[in-house]
Amino acid sequence: MKDISKHPCFNAEAKHQYARVHLPVAPKCNIQCNYCNRKYDCSNESRPGVTSTVLSPMQSVHYLKALTEKIPNISVIGIAGPGDPFANPEETLNTMKMVKQAFPDKIFCLSTNGLDLAPYIDELAEIGVSHVTITINSLRPETLANMYRWVRFNRRVYRGEAAGKVLLEQQLGNIVKLKEKGITVKINTVVCPGINDDEVEEVAQKVASLGADTMNCIPLYPTENTEFALLPEPSKPMMKGIKAAISKHIQPMAHCARCRADAAGLLGHDNTVAMDMIGQFSTMTVNRSEGRTRVAVASNEGLLVNLHLGEARKVYVFEKSLNGYHFVEIRNTPPEGRGMARWEELAAKTLGDCQAILVAGIGETPMKVMQQNGIRVIQMSGLIDAGLDAVYLNLPVKTLCRSDYTKCGESCRDAGNGCG
Repeated sequence: MKDISKHPCFNAEAKHQYARVHLPVAPKCNIQCNYCNRKYDCSNESRPGVTSTVLSPMQSVHYLKALTEKIPNISVIGIAGPGDPFANPEETLNTMKMVKQAFPDKIFCLSTNGLDLAPYIDELAEIGVSHVTITINSLRPETLANMYRWVRFNRRVYRGEAAGKVLLEQQLGNIVKLKEKGITVKINTVVCPGINDDEVEEVAQKVASLGADTMNCIPLYPTENTEFALLPEPSKPMMKGIKAAISKHIQPMAHCARCRADAAGLLGHDNTVAMDMIGQFSTMTVNRSEGRTRVAVASNEGLLVNLHLGEARKVYVFEKSLNGYHFVEIRNTPPEGRGMARWEELAAKTLGDCQAILVAGIGETPMKVMQQNGIRVIQMSGLIDAGLDAVYLNLPVKTLCRSDYTKCGESCRDAGNGCG
């Protein structure tokens, strides 16, 4: 297990000295739990899924900078919803990248149901996320069918035992993958009397065999307008017995505080100032390209801007250095034929660190997606350096050699099919 001396969620002693903050940047969810009601603007409730607001990645960075002045002992920055981080992968990863750059000395963690985690594990390790929590409530599909109304995976909705099988397969497999990357894994299990309370020990035994580091048993919080609203909350003797049983297999965690998705401060003692601050930053208008230093170019050979964006199977990436413009790397663009999804992936992932893109032409749809993601589009033809001057030296675009392309598909060498 990685160093947990300053992680209040993994170390009971640390919770008295070090604070944590959760960034509510992930509103969408890919499952519907029968005990969860993701209700906003509920400041008197302290439970997962609740937040007063949702922040954008850049709003989160500004919020953190202000918050660390008020709470200087913050050691951990996490994302725990209010939905699932990987039902919102672009927002989650962009937030972590920006925060890591601004606060490289902090501990980074995530809490997820584990369903859509697998494609992002390598990237999480590269960013420096050191702790991941996965909620696993049972190993039995028939029990999971009673705990989840539906599960959405790979664009398909599953119900009943089929939903339980899909969810469990992903969860267990991802424990192994996380451990292969050296990431500390905590398992959360929500104890629901009469539903899964007699299955928790077998969960502990299984996850321990896969390499999980610790396990947290959370008593059900009966929540209004949910399927489990009328279930009783587990008694203290029941929870004590369950924790004793799992301790035979895995290190139990005994100081959970049922944290909100926007929690901030010492564990169990959220800072009221933070609650007021986060609302202010949620309405803050920010430049979406702020913090991005690079420029992408649609080019055949890396010397001229000479490709329509729809034709570009790769982009050349540059940045400004003390000695002029520096070539960074070549990046492949997402495959064609996926419509809007292609442009959204290009903007959010391929160009995630780029403030602008130089193109010989661009269609209306990709233009709109680029702008929505804070990426400036410069249409031109000619030397790449001339376009970089426009971005970095703020030269007017009209001084550049304009492209002959007028609209998508009109002069594309491949009849516009690349824009699909």
